[in-house]
Amino acid sequence: MDGLPAGAPNRCSGTLLQLQVEQRGTAAFDRFRFDLGLEAEGTSKGEAMDLLNQRLAAVREALRPLVTGDLTIPAPSTYRSGGGTGSGSTPVREHASTSVSGVVVKASYDALIQSAGRLPGVNLRGFSAEAVGGSEQELQTALLRKALAEGRRQAGVTAAALGLGRVKLLRIDQRGGGMVRPMPYAMAAARSFDPNEAPAPERTLSLALDYCLS
Repeated sequence: MDGLPAGAPNRCSGTLLQLQVEQRGTAAFDRFRFDLGLEAEGTSKGEAMDLLNQRLAAVREALRPLVTGDLTIPAPSTYRSGGGTGSGSTPVREHASTSVSGVVVKASYDALIQSAGRLPGVNLRGFSAEAVGGSEQELQTALLRKALAEGRRQAGVTAAALGLGRVKLLRIDQRGGGMVRPMPYAMAAARSFDPNEAPAPERTLSLALDYCLS
């Protein structure tokens, strides 16, 4: 493809090469954000809520010494199950549930998993590693440099294959975002969990690059 569309800020009198380059890397991390589900049930809504409040108090007592900052606990929700008519019908049960989330440092990672895993009605939904302050920006810069170098390399190879000697970068369209991987665990945790084995915060950076080869 020769040239750029009319009105483009940089025109190419040679061959236009369009590349898509992607780089991925992980950042250093020193803490985790956790998410616990908490449930209770009873024969009435009041009974389910009373049990949920008891279990929530136990969760607070167990986790307070381990977490950094405040716990986040939204208002509970309720629903009914069972009932109906006939010999196969099940008794009506009222259910109440909420969630508990917060931040734990690496040193308390295993202790929190073990403590939460032994509490009734608690479901460990997942952990996500959080990057050390500044490390995510450093990773972003490193990925950008790698992507630009890779784009330049590919453009040089293409130019050489075409018998051309000049490579000029015309346009950069940068796209990227941070992504952390959830870590679900069964609650019957019989062994210890090493925080260094957890998936690190991962970032992907994608560049759309236009080069003029001549």
